[in-house]
Amino acid sequence: MERQAALKIIQQLADGVDPHSGEVFPSDSPYQHPDTIRALFFALHALETRPVSRQPAGEGAPENAGKPWSEDEDKALASAFDAGRQIPELAAQHKRTRVAIQARLVKLGKIEPPADMPNRFRAAASMASYVVQH
Repeated sequence: MERQAALKIIQQLADGVDPHSGEVFPSDSPYQHPDTIRALFFALHALETRPVSRQPAGEGAPENAGKPWSEDEDKALASAFDAGRQIPELAAQHKRTRVAIQARLVKLGKIEPPADMPNRFRAAASMASYVVQH
C-alpha cells in the first residue's frame, strides 16, 4: 500500500467516515469513540510529520478557509452539531477544514480539544474550555 493511500484511509477513519463506503459511522461505532479518534489522529499526525509530497499552500483549500466566522454561522454550526451532524459533514457544509470545525466547536464549548489539535488553536481551546467549566 502506498503511503498516501494509507494516510487517506486513516484520515477518513479519524473523521468518522467508512473509507470504503463513504458513509458516516453510527454514533455507537468504535470509530466514533473519543479514544479511538484520538489514537487515529495521533497516528495520522505521526505519519504526516515525515516528509511527504504535499499540495502547495492554499491549493485545494475549502472556499471559506481562513475567513472570519459570523455570529449566524456560529449559531448554524452549533445547531447542526447539537442535531447530531458529524464533523466531516459540517466541514463540507461550511466550506471549511475539519480542523477549523473542531477548533470552532471547542471555542463554542461543544467539544473538548482533540489531543492532536495544532498548537495555534490550543490557546483558544483552553480558554473556551475554561469559560464553559466556570
